[in-house]
This record gives sequence, structure tokens and C-alpha cells, in this order.
Amino acid sequence: MALNGKGFYIWQIPNCENGDPAAILAEAQKANLSHALIKVADGINSYNYDSDNNIDLAARVVRKFKKNDIQAWGWQYIYGREPKNEANKAIQRINELALDGFVVNAEVEFKQSGMDTKARTYMSVLRSKIPQLPIALSTYRFPSYHPQFPYSDFLTYCDLNMPQVYWQGSHNPAAQLTKSVYEFQSISPFRPMIPTGSAYSYGSWQPTRDDIRNFLSTAKTMGLTAANFWSWDYSRKHLPHLWDEVSDFSWASGIPEPDIVEEYIYALNAHDPVALTVLYNSDGVHINADRSIQGHEKILAWYNTFLNQYFPNGEFKMTGYTGVGNSRHLTWEASSPNAEIREAKDTFGLRDGKIAYHYSYYKIDKN
Repeated sequence: MALNGKGFYIWQIPNCENGDPAAILAEAQKANLSHALIKVADGINSYNYDSDNNIDLAARVVRKFKKNDIQAWGWQYIYGREPKNEANKAIQRINELALDGFVVNAEVEFKQSGMDTKARTYMSVLRSKIPQLPIALSTYRFPSYHPQFPYSDFLTYCDLNMPQVYWQGSHNPAAQLTKSVYEFQSISPFRPMIPTGSAYSYGSWQPTRDDIRNFLSTAKTMGLTAANFWSWDYSRKHLPHLWDEVSDFSWASGIPEPDIVEEYIYALNAHDPVALTVLYNSDGVHINADRSIQGHEKILAWYNTFLNQYFPNGEFKMTGYTGVGNSRHLTWEASSPNAEIREAKDTFGLRDGKIAYHYSYYKIDKN
């Protein structure tokens, strides 16, 4: 199930609208939230469960959300000490709550030596029991700052990446979100990103209303389908003006159109020269070191040759992607029984949403 629009993390349900599920739902509806992410497990223990009175606080809120078309996701902080048992606790909570999706929150514990194995163990058990449920990773915003963290070992089993793009101590959410997306493009596998922003304070620092608005605007401009914030508990109690800013931000309903770069890679993998050609303007130009061609007829003939002669049954993988507005820069790799491209570098110039010019650089190695 896709995520589109605005959401909030819930840490401790009793600190959200005094734990009243009806009041929680009402505030979510007023803010036009599309999703909420509720802590349902901590390590091997259930969370937001009142064991003294045998009441599952999370279940009551999840039911309210699901009955009113707000996606109810769960999340779990994991430590890696007992990866199989942590995964089994997640599976238990997912099944008993009938969650719409699940977020794996992994942080400093997994920067230690050998924790890549623990990550794979946890994720493989989790994914084996919930093969269809969307899973996301919540962790550090900049891989370059935490190179010890086993990003690939988690993301291999995930559908989405939800980095914690907390601009704590600064007021540059757009720059930090752009950097986060750019850095994760070098991590394999790349997963669609739904960033989590700052709606909390730390010491004397707190986000501004402009920060919140810029974060959400940048997410939309970059073609991200959704964004959310940490946390409902803190924002509603201590920074209600930030909650109001999120509430006031209009995130268009429906699924945003995919960016032209995503359409391009999809059409390559579909081996569809017609779908590739219609991404260009009628007078679009495709330029590489060997030749320049212009117009739909010549571009179609080129893609027919490229796909059918060099890359039948080829697999194309995007490895990097930057740019907004009328400019795109991307890198990708491809291989097939007939040939291989280790890395291609493309630049698209757009006009009226289609490719007006396309500069490409790559070398085809024939097998």
C-alpha cells in the first residue's frame, strides 16, 4: 500500500490527546494526515500496551485510523541482541494489529562490528513471514556520516527508506533533504524515500514554521510521495504552532505523477522503445559521443537497436539521480547476456515536461 501525503510518528499514546483514540483521530483528520506511525514494539517487548489492565492501547488507535481511511503503520526500535526474537515480536504485533505497514527503527547499536549479520537475520525472518506488507527503514539521514551502519543489509528487504532528516541545530531542511536523497542514491539497493522531519526542540533550538514549510515543499518538489515528522507527542504538547504548520500545508490528494527519470528507467526495464520515445518532445535531440539524432522517428529506431540487439532481457538499474525543474542528471547500470554497461551518465533538459535534449555518455562492453 503506497504512502502519499503527510504523517506523524506516535511514540507514547498516553501523551497524545491524553490517550483518547477518538481525539487522536479527530486531530489527524483536521490536519489531513494520510498516515500515522505508532510504536508497537521495543526490542522483544510489546509497546503501547497497558499490561496492568491488559489493554492494547495501540490496537484502539489503529482501529480508529483504519476505519477512517488513515493508514496505520507500526514501528519497532531494534537492538540486534536477539534478532530472531525481535523479528518474531514484530510479526506478532503486525498480525494482531492488522497494520498497513511497518517501520524498522535501527540506529547506533548496528554500527558495531558484526551487526550486519544481525541485521540480515532480523530482516530475513521478518520478510519471510510478511512477504507482502510494506516495510521501511528508519535510520540516519547521511550515510557518509555513519559508514559503519549496514544500510544495504536492511534496505535489501525493505520497500521504502524513511531517513531521519533532522536538521537539529540548523534551519536548512531543504539542503539537508537534498543531501540525504543524493547520498542514498549511492547505496544499493536504492529504495523510494519518505523522509521524516523535525517537529521537536533540543535545548534552545527548535524548528521554525518556515522550516516545516520548506521541508514539505522540498519533498514535493523532489517528487517524493510523502513525508512525516517526529513526533506527535512532542509537537502537540510543546510546539503546537509547528503542528499547525503541518496541518495548514496542502499536500495534493492522489498519487503524484512519477518523475520523468523514473519513467525512463521503467521503460528501459519494460524493453519498450515506444514508451521511451514518447518521453521526448517531437523535436527532441539525443546526443552521445558517436552521433546526434533528432525527432521521434530516429529516436525510436535507435532505442529499437539499443534494446533488441544489445540488451535483450537486459536489466537496468538507476544508481544516482539529482535535479529538479527542467534539468535531470542520472547514472545507471545495465547488463544482459549480450552486453554490459557499468555506468551511464545522462543529462536531460526538459521542456513542457518532456525531454528536449538528452546528453548521454556510456560504453557498451559486448560479452
